[in-house]
Amino acid sequence: MRTEATTDGATGSAMGMTSPVDAELIARVQAGDPGGEREFYDRHVDRVYRLVFRMAGRADLAQEWTQDTFVRAFDRIGQFRGDSALSSWLHVIAVSVTLNGLRTHNRRESFAAPLDDALDTGHWPNDSDPDLKDRMRCAIAALPQGTRNVFVLHDVEGFTHEEISEQLGVAVGTSKSQLSRAREKLRVALAPFAPRS
Repeated sequence: MRTEATTDGATGSAMGMTSPVDAELIARVQAGDPGGEREFYDRHVDRVYRLVFRMAGRADLAQEWTQDTFVRAFDRIGQFRGDSALSSWLHVIAVSVTLNGLRTHNRRESFAAPLDDALDTGHWPNDSDPDLKDRMRCAIAALPQGTRNVFVLHDVEGFTHEEISEQLGVAVGTSKSQLSRAREKLRVALAPFAPRS
């Protein structure tokens, strides 16, 4: 079978199979060998950082998401099947981590207020209806635990359904339906405060 150089300098088959060098390194990492983990990281960190930096455009985000990429790779190294080059598998993880990070970062940035505007953040306006504030707190507290968790993570903290799914260990569809239920229950609980048309 014909072999060709892979992007990490090792040789692999024309089908992109894992090189013997990578296979040995993967076995060491899966066995929990700290030296293998360090070698894996050192061999791939520059390439991953360059990719993430090109996508993120900021060094601080690239550093954070590069680390997240390796954390995820070490967590999932047991799932690597060897039907592609190790560098390709790591590339897919880096792209996924970066895209999720960008979505979260961009969403949070779009809601960011200048620091001077943040002085009143977290305070209810003095002229707001105190009964509405109490009813809102009670309505959120009365939500079932799972529904409340999804509502707070999505509508208050700004996480995506995919992130919530990963954090809570539920399906994305479950997260979406829980959020819909939470919003409906809050709509009913707060209906007396809705403006009349």
